Amino acid sequence: MAQMEYDMALENVASSDTLYRMGAARQKIASISQADLLTLKLDVVNAQNSFRNAEISLKRSMFSFVSFLNMEKETKVILELPDRPQEMYISPDVALQYARQNNPNFMGFNQEILEAEREVDRTRKSSNFEASLSASVGFNQVADNFSDAFKKPLQQDIITIGLTIPLVDWGVRKGRANMARNNLNVAKISVRQKELSLEQDVIVTVNDFNIQQNLISSAEEALELATMAYHVTKERFIIGKADLNSLTLSLSRQNTAQRNYISTLRDYWLSYYKLRKLTLFDFLGQEVLTEQFDRIEGIRM
Repeated sequence: MAQMEYDMALENVASSDTLYRMGAARQKIASISQADLLTLKLDVVNAQNSFRNAEISLKRSMFSFVSFLNMEKETKVILELPDRPQEMYISPDVALQYARQNNPNFMGFNQEILEAEREVDRTRKSSNFEASLSASVGFNQVADNFSDAFKKPLQQDIITIGLTIPLVDWGVRKGRANMARNNLNVAKISVRQKELSLEQDVIVTVNDFNIQQNLISSAEEALELATMAYHVTKERFIIGKADLNSLTLSLSRQNTAQRNYISTLRDYWLSYYKLRKLTLFDFLGQEVLTEQFDRIEGIRM
């Protein structure tokens, strides 16, 4: 996005400078007024300021990008701006299917239920009758040193047997079992809400992605029309058949159309990669991202 803003600001500087030089030439022959020439000069100054701001924003974005990839600070990155994407319709049902299969959050939801069910089973078993039996055997011997104490024990064997039986726990185990069952119900409700929220996020993202394709077509057409109108108005201005207001208005419309196209293109790719994140599936390559990663890393061919 910062690169597109930079390129657009640079183009705007060139256009404004060209118009100012043409205006200066026409002002010499009294074709336009001094006020119109000052307006063109103001457009040049504003375009230069916008270009400087875009340049600063690009440098900051580039620094963040290089730092995120753990590269050297002096690394120069040449960006290739994306072209108009190919038309591709994604079914919400298909996206949900891939999300359920690949998204680790769904696996985490199942784990929460299994852990709660395990706790219920543990407390249920612990609430049953329990008894513990222990036994110990010992031998006696007396000696002057430690090693001789283990030789030829005396005929005094000791055997101890103990039996422990709980009689009353005042309902503690039963309370733990009830609490575990309540926690299981709460976990099921919470997991279901999380699943619905994640499924809704997938559906909304798919719908946004499909709509963005139509918006890109409209934004591209609007940009072409605005560019053609600007060039026609500029030619008319050069030969003195269009006034300054018409020229600046057509230039403003072209800039607005460029920004709208860039914004729409950005929203398209954001929706697409968010959908890839939610489903872990590459819809262009028709491949699961985990398999793609393993192939790139040489883990599995």
